Amino acid sequence: MTDTVLNLRGLKCPLPALRTRKALRSVAPGDILVVECTDPMAAIDIPNLVRETGDVLEMQERRDNVLVFGIRKVRPPA
Repeated sequence: MTDTVLNLRGLKCPLPALRTRKALRSVAPGDILVVECTDPMAAIDIPNLVRETGDVLEMQERRDNVLVFGIRKVRPPA
């Protein structure tokens, strides 16, 4: 298992969710995608995206002004 970090700092809605969806397609099942965003809407959009994809949101936290999400890929890429 590997962790992939996706730096989406500075991007505004809807780009963080769209780029996260695209990145999840290339992550192997069991791997974790770590997403870093500065857009406050990502706190809503990323968890909703994870529910749609069927993956698992393992971690969500705020580090200063950065939202960090840890998403475990469960489904094979479609």
